[in-house]
Amino acid sequence: MVARVWPEAIVNARDEVLSRIRAALGGGEAPHGDSGPPSAAEYRTRGELDGGPLLDMLAERLADYRAAVRRTTPADLQATLAAALTERGARRVVVPPGLDLPAPPGTELIVDDDLSPHDLDALDGVVTGAAVAIAQTGTIVLDGSPDQGRRAITLVPDYHLCIVHADQVVELVPEAVGRLEPRAARPLTWISGPSATSDIELSRVEGVHGPRTLEVILVDPT
Repeated sequence: MVARVWPEAIVNARDEVLSRIRAALGGGEAPHGDSGPPSAAEYRTRGELDGGPLLDMLAERLADYRAAVRRTTPADLQATLAAALTERGARRVVVPPGLDLPAPPGTELIVDDDLSPHDLDALDGVVTGAAVAIAQTGTIVLDGSPDQGRRAITLVPDYHLCIVHADQVVELVPEAVGRLEPRAARPLTWISGPSATSDIELSRVEGVHGPRTLEVILVDPT
């Protein structure tokens, strides 16, 4: 039997991390000679951005994750939606039952009525709303509400076009969790860019676990 000897630096780093967690939770002290972790009051639970700067951050982080982003206003939403679907070549797309959108010219919107995976795979994409979007992490969260539908419709089609309104955008994860708390019992889908994975050689493959392409329309009334 070979005994494992952990390098002192690794053990110390682990102990320091655990000590910081205990101290933050009020159950211990920070390591000797350390000023200690931020107190609970110092952890940010509310963001400082709003309006245009908040949407700018979200758009930037979404682009970092290789999502396409379009900015529009409520008055131009229909035209922006039509342009996105036309450029994609999406003629037949599925929508959740609670998403009230007129069909753009040349596009058939097929309301999901428990379509099979085979039927969903044959469509050109899906259009949904969102529950909340997190600017800091470029994450969109779906909670299964009527304008977002069941998870299958956003996992099987190869193209997901998501409509996010300005009042759904928060800066920080804790703010999003607070908004989602009333629906916490539902299955939540957290989306940070198109579905992607990498093998041991870091070869990136997109579309394995969900849509290969994510496009977001940010609707700002101002």
